[in-house]
Amino acid sequence: MNNLNQQVRLVRVFAAGPDGGNPAPIVIDAAGWSDAQMQQVAGTYGHESGFVLPPPPGSDCDFEFRFWVPNHEMSMCGHATVGAVWLLAQLGLVSGDRLKIQTRSGKVAARILRSAGQDVLVEVSQPAGEVEPLADADAARADILAVLGIGAADLAPQPIQNARTSRVKTLVPLKSVSVLDGLSPDFSKVEQLCDRIGSTGLYPYAISDSGRQVVDARQFPRSSGYPEDAATGIAASALSFGLLSNGLVEASDRQITVRQGRAMKRPSEIRVRFNLDGGRVDGCWLSGIVQPAEDEKL
Repeated sequence: MNNLNQQVRLVRVFAAGPDGGNPAPIVIDAAGWSDAQMQQVAGTYGHESGFVLPPPPGSDCDFEFRFWVPNHEMSMCGHATVGAVWLLAQLGLVSGDRLKIQTRSGKVAARILRSAGQDVLVEVSQPAGEVEPLADADAARADILAVLGIGAADLAPQPIQNARTSRVKTLVPLKSVSVLDGLSPDFSKVEQLCDRIGSTGLYPYAISDSGRQVVDARQFPRSSGYPEDAATGIAASALSFGLLSNGLVEASDRQITVRQGRAMKRPSEIRVRFNLDGGRVDGCWLSGIVQPAEDEKL
């Protein structure tokens, strides 16, 4: 692993403080790397990892990104994409402020925003979200409550929904942030539950400031090799469309703030803005603060 490790750069993405954000190991030049080598990096660091490769011929893209967690490859990872583009910009490896990136889930656009005296900010696109009720909703609801260790009285009035931009997340509305913070799931049953309801993770959330469009959330992934995620851009984008479908946020480009990671002592803040086309929401942009994390312990 030593030779591979020398090529890994660590960043914390969506950071909301010195120890916040989701750690992301990034390999800026993974040309020629095997699947086994990429998975080895993810397994060693225990986090979603991003790998930058040359674009596929004829793709009209600037790069190809691939993503691995300890257990498997992922088609898309929001925070690793933001972290990789931020690193490319910091290292002077991109000439413009617009990029096209090929991923296993399709093409992604990235925008690099630079301003005097401020950090580089990266925005990554996601397509319009799809939101739907759970099949066999009553049984699914009972199973979700049991796995999360809560009762029906802990839920908010909104429905439990499956939502996706890149991957399906199950949105579980809770009545308060204190209920969210107190969750103690039965992690041994999360994978089986997610398989039953057609999801890649449970994403319980609670509205913390409706006027400012601030929401708190936690992510319990189906089968990534770790029980909880400090910041999940793909889930936050799916949540934003769930909130929109329930009338809890505006159909505008006003910022939605999703806070995550507090229970893990890695406070994170994911910023989502809807993209509007002729007044119609047709996607969104993910962004947040990125910090170098070369001191991250293995």
